[in-house]
Amino acid sequence: MTAPTSEPETGAVAASATASTQLPRRSGTFLWTTARRAGAALVTLWIALTIAFALGRLSGDPTATILGPMASQDQRDALRVELGLDRPLLVQYLDYLGGIITGDLGSSLQFYQPNTTLILDRLPFTLQLVGAGMLIAVLVGVPLGVLAATREGTWWDRASSALALLGQSVPVFWLGMMLVLLFAVELGLLPAGQSGSLKHLVLPAFTMSLYPMAHVARLTRAAMSEVLREPYIDGARARGLTTGAIVWHHAFKNASLPVLTIVVLQAGALLSGAVAVEYVYSWPGLGQLALQAIQFRDFPLVQAIVVFGAVVFVLLNQLVDIFHAVIDPRLR
Repeated sequence: MTAPTSEPETGAVAASATASTQLPRRSGTFLWTTARRAGAALVTLWIALTIAFALGRLSGDPTATILGPMASQDQRDALRVELGLDRPLLVQYLDYLGGIITGDLGSSLQFYQPNTTLILDRLPFTLQLVGAGMLIAVLVGVPLGVLAATREGTWWDRASSALALLGQSVPVFWLGMMLVLLFAVELGLLPAGQSGSLKHLVLPAFTMSLYPMAHVARLTRAAMSEVLREPYIDGARARGLTTGAIVWHHAFKNASLPVLTIVVLQAGALLSGAVAVEYVYSWPGLGQLALQAIQFRDFPLVQAIVVFGAVVFVLLNQLVDIFHAVIDPRLR
């Protein structure tokens, strides 16, 4: 006769079988979610590239800008043939997508250089500006948001909320001009523009930091306020932990996920949209290059800059998803 199996052993076997069946299911769900997000990112990138192509063709005929108003129609037609603008629009679009896939972003009509070379030459200046701006935004915005959350309802909270609202409302170009008038013209403390030293970076970096600083402060306050109401925070207080340990070692760790998300996304937005700041301070970055390309109707260069910005923004979105899965085990 076979001995009867005990109930604990049966429960252990059942639990083991359940875990073994759930593990592949969870793994498959995670892979399917990752593939779906990657597909959505590719569709978003394709839409952005298509819009860039359409806007480049709607900007006007670049031959008039290149040859000048005194050029004849025959000269313009010859240049259109040389640039490939005489071909059907669909053929131009397919060649444009094919060049992006192979890494060929074309050549500039204004500088007579490959667009990739021009972008890589200006990229370090924009990265320097964006990095300094985001560093200021995080160093000021995070403590400001934490202070507002821990002193909710007090004048500290109202003051930080007012500063955050002001940072989101002030136009960047107006702030840049006011800072130039104050610190460069009136006080003579800092350079008015250009690049070259740390002093040249102070004003444009602070101007760049104000808008993301307001976002970081408001989101940090909201996330911290929600976490500080959790039951485990009351348990930490009951165990006699100090306020600093509760706020920074317990609450802020759980509130850091949305803050990290907004920091990465704001960095991508600044990287692809630093036109106004670079124009005000004559900063030789991608924004200044984009303005020069637009004024010259250099649509291959404009398209290349838009493509670069779109690729960076989509990759940063994917990076945020990966960070979420690494930080929060529930998402895995």
